[in-house]
Amino acid sequence: MNPKLLRGSLDTIIIKLLNDNGEMYGYEITQKVKELTGDTIKITEGALYPSLHKLEGKGVLAVETRSIGNRYRKYYSITKQGKSELATMLEDMKAYMQSMELLLNPKLA
Repeated sequence: MNPKLLRGSLDTIIIKLLNDNGEMYGYEITQKVKELTGDTIKITEGALYPSLHKLEGKGVLAVETRSIGNRYRKYYSITKQGKSELATMLEDMKAYMQSMELLLNPKLA
């Protein structure tokens, strides 16, 4: 999939995954997206981490750093504010997808 298409929906994907799966770390998020999409959507670290940091800064995500063996891992979870924003984001995404469907298949209108 074209990374430019993914860029506009990445925040929604992240928040929805965390809402559905509870806390996750970055690599786990990328693997879950690949699994759910049959390997058709691959999120790079270069796209994922800026989005995670931006969402954390907006108060949509909370972060907890844990020691795993001799490494540290950041676990992300959705906040109460994130849960309230998720509903709006999903409605916006649904409306966008419906509009795109009409543009791409005008005979369905």
